Amino acid sequence: MKKSKSSISKARSYTEIGDYWDKHDLSDVWEKTKKVRFEVVAEPEATYYPIQKDLSEKIQSVAKKQGVSSDTLVNLWLEQKIKEQRPAMKSAGKLNAKNA
Repeated sequence: MKKSKSSISKARSYTEIGDYWDKHDLSDVWEKTKKVRFEVVAEPEATYYPIQKDLSEKIQSVAKKQGVSSDTLVNLWLEQKIKEQRPAMKSAGKLNAKNA
């Protein structure tokens, strides 16, 4: 038998924990809780670059026509451009083994 993953819900899986909290409120079991300390290290998953307003509006227009978000479109374009640049950079000796 699996060990319980939750001391309050007695659930044995994350799905069971989710099901429990879908039907219960923390205020119902507040007296069963205890203080804990934990550290959260949050690193951004995206880097932002400034884009001129008129260029941003053009990107939004193209993205809307293609049915994708602006950030998805920009990421696709950048990936495509980087792939195009790789052969030229390799032949010019500008790309080392680490970046290949």
